[in-house]
Amino acid sequence: MTPTDAEIIDRSRHEPDAFAAIFDRHAPHIQRYLARRLGTQVADDLVAETFLTAFDKRERYDRTRPDARPWLYGIATNLVGQHRRQEARRYQARSSDHHAAAEADHADRVAAEVTAQAMRSMLAGALGGLSDEDRDVLLLIAWEQLSYEGVAAALEIPVGTVRSRLNRARRKVRQALGGQNPTEIEELLNNG
Repeated sequence: MTPTDAEIIDRSRHEPDAFAAIFDRHAPHIQRYLARRLGTQVADDLVAETFLTAFDKRERYDRTRPDARPWLYGIATNLVGQHRRQEARRYQARSSDHHAAAEADHADRVAAEVTAQAMRSMLAGALGGLSDEDRDVLLLIAWEQLSYEGVAAALEIPVGTVRSRLNRARRKVRQALGGQNPTEIEELLNNG
């Protein structure tokens, strides 16, 4: 029988090398999340920092939770917080870059590609306009497909707060997308 994350973390208190199994299980998920948030180069550094932080805090891990992934997402999201200003500027820059590219290449693009670029540009602007907290909730749900409970555990907030932040983020994104259904954001995010 495969041990739970909680069992591995507990064992790592006395056998530090056992913690490597947590890295092996979850590093690809955390790396993907961080790469989407901050880019591949920063993500590689922050994956290492995420697991180093988790290792250092393993004594405080809630062993009633068999899956450590929400905990790791919480650590990673806190590290993203250190880069939030850069992230907002990047979304704003992407919004401007997509707009300029659409104008420069208009004659060479097919109508479907122009529409897709415009939607990505609008989406980038919408994400840049969200509060840090609302963006964290939206991206953990859209990109990582965490449940409301998983997001609540990751960010150490009540499930009701997750629901209200997600509702607010969807409403703002819907407005920024000209009234388009915000549930389509997940497809745009995953393909953008």
